[in-house]
Amino acid sequence: MEPAPPTPPVAGPDGAAFVVSPGPPLSGTVRAGGAKNSVLKLMAACLLAEGRFVLSNVPDITDVAIMAEVLRAMGVTVERRGRHQLVIDTPADLVPEAPYALVEKMRASIVVLGPLLARMGRATVSMPGGDDFGHRPIDMHLGALGAMGATFTAAHGDVEGTVVPTVAGRPRLVGTRVVLDYPSHTATDNVLMAAVLAKGTTVVENAAREPEVRDLADFLCAMGARIRGAGTATIEIEGVEALHPADHVVIPDRVVAATYLVAAGLAGGEVVVEDARPDHMEMLVTKLASTGLSVELVPDGLRAARDPGARPAAVDVATLPYPGVATDYKPLLVTLLTVADGVGIVTENLFSGRFRYVDELRRMGADIRTEGHHAVVRGVPHLSGAPVRAPDIRAGAALVLAGLVADGETVVAGAAHVDRGYEGFAERLAALGAAVRRTA
Repeated sequence: MEPAPPTPPVAGPDGAAFVVSPGPPLSGTVRAGGAKNSVLKLMAACLLAEGRFVLSNVPDITDVAIMAEVLRAMGVTVERRGRHQLVIDTPADLVPEAPYALVEKMRASIVVLGPLLARMGRATVSMPGGDDFGHRPIDMHLGALGAMGATFTAAHGDVEGTVVPTVAGRPRLVGTRVVLDYPSHTATDNVLMAAVLAKGTTVVENAAREPEVRDLADFLCAMGARIRGAGTATIEIEGVEALHPADHVVIPDRVVAATYLVAAGLAGGEVVVEDARPDHMEMLVTKLASTGLSVELVPDGLRAARDPGARPAAVDVATLPYPGVATDYKPLLVTLLTVADGVGIVTENLFSGRFRYVDELRRMGADIRTEGHHAVVRGVPHLSGAPVRAPDIRAGAALVLAGLVADGETVVAGAAHVDRGYEGFAERLAALGAAVRRTA
C-alpha cells in the first residue's frame, strides 16, 4: 500500500468539521429533501418569465443560497418562506450578468446562460478561474447555443453571448437540431431552457435522461412550454412566444437518499428514507442489493437494513450516464467497499480526477490502489479513525460515513463542502443513532 500523505489540519478555512465515532447500528427514518441538481436549474428557469414563482421542497443548502445571490445580482427578488420554500419575483428587465465572485463558488451557475439568451438576447457569464473557455466542458453549451443563433466572445475571464435581432427587431434564438457529444445534464438543461422561447422547433439528440431533467421539463411545461421526450435521449421543444410564472414541488434528492442507504450498509441496522424514489435509482438499488444490503420498497420510500455482524459483499462498479450508476454515487460505494468481504473494482467512465478522496480513505486504513480511471478496493474488517479532509460534496459525505466504521475518532475537515449539498447532515445522522457532531 502506498504511504499516506501528511496529516492535514483538523479544520479548513471555514473552521467547521465533522467529528465521527463508531456507534450502535442505525435506526430510524430520515428524509432526503429536495434535489440540489434540480432546484438550481429550476431557479435559473425563473429568469424566463416576469412574475412570481413559488418553489417548494427546496433544500436549505449553500448552493441554493449561492444561486439565490446569482439571481439577485440580476435584479430578481428571492426570499425564503419557511425553511423549504422559495418565493422568486422576476422583473420585466434583468441585468443579464453572472458575476465572477458568485460563479467561482458554483460552476452550475452556467445554467443561467440559456435562459438569459432566450429572454434578453444577451448574457455575460464569468468563468471560474478566468480560464480560456475553449478548454472547458462549457464547449458543449456554447456549441449548442451557437447552433441556435447565439454568438460568443471571451474576454477578461468572461463569456459574452449575444443573439442577432430578427427582422421584427426582437433578438430571438432559432430552433434547430442539436446533437450533444455527451449526454451532459447541465448542457441539456441549458439548451432546454434556451429552446422554449426560440422560434421554431429544437430537437436535442443524445440528451441527458436524468430525473432532474424531467423535473425541469415539467416546470417549464407548467410555465407554458411545449416539450416532448424529456427523460429520453431525444427531446423535442416547440418554441413559444412567452412563458408565465408557475409553482412547483422539487423532486427528492436521489444522491442524498443514496447516502443514507449506504450509511445503513456500513453501520448496519435499519434506515427508512421516506421520500426516496426507487424509480429514480434502480441501478443503485440493484448494486446495493448485490452487496447484501436489504433494500425494500415501503410506503413513500425505501427501507435499507443489514445485520450489524455481517460485512458487505464486494462488487464491481462502473459509472455511466443515467440510468447507469451516477458518478456522484461513487465515493459512497467506494467507502462501502473499503470494509467489504473481497475485492471490488471501481471504474470511472465519466470524469477525470474523481478519486481525490482515495488518499483520505487510505489514511483511515483502506486498501485502495488506483490506476487511471480504475480503483481496486480490497476490503478490510474495519477502518481506523484519522484526521481527513473533504475535497468535494459527495466525497465529504462519504468520509463522514467512513467514520461510522472506523476505530476511534475521525475528524472530517472542510464541512463547508458537504453543506453545499446536504441539509443538517450531522443532525440527521445523529437522529439515526450515529455518533456524529459538527464543530463550529
